[in-house]
Amino acid sequence: MELHQEIKTLAAKLGAILTDKRLWITTAESCTGGGVSYALTDTPGSSNYIDRAFVTYSNQAKHELLGVNEQTLNTYGAVSEQTVLEMAPGAAKAAKADIAIAVSGIAGPGGATLDKPVGLVWFCIHFAGKNYSSKQVFSGNRANVREQAIVYAIEKVIELIKSEN
Repeated sequence: MELHQEIKTLAAKLGAILTDKRLWITTAESCTGGGVSYALTDTPGSSNYIDRAFVTYSNQAKHELLGVNEQTLNTYGAVSEQTVLEMAPGAAKAAKADIAIAVSGIAGPGGATLDKPVGLVWFCIHFAGKNYSSKQVFSGNRANVREQAIVYAIEKVIELIKSEN
């Protein structure tokens, strides 16, 4: 996988911030398939801020590895604010990390419903004991949606760390 320069630049910037602030980060990814953690670990020195990450594509994995409640998954589905709000703190706890990024969405081309279109991605960043969730609807093909989600996730973490200090 060749990372686009924008992703490489953002990942290096986040890595420098994490190293400077001595913070540990983890990811809990579904539709990005580990793309955020790949970007973070592509930067030399990343072992100073990332120890482990989670690709939890199935509901079972979200439940078993991150502690997402089965009732949450059954009621709201994997692609929901409620699910990412449980994924992020679950990942932070499992990885003993200061920050966790959770991503769950529909990259397409299939899997969409009327209320959950292709390109819908939910995010949650767990930081300083708080959860910050947001959603985006990206356009383009599967690769485009995934790349946009990776960029968005990394940008949001950078913004959040800067706003907290």
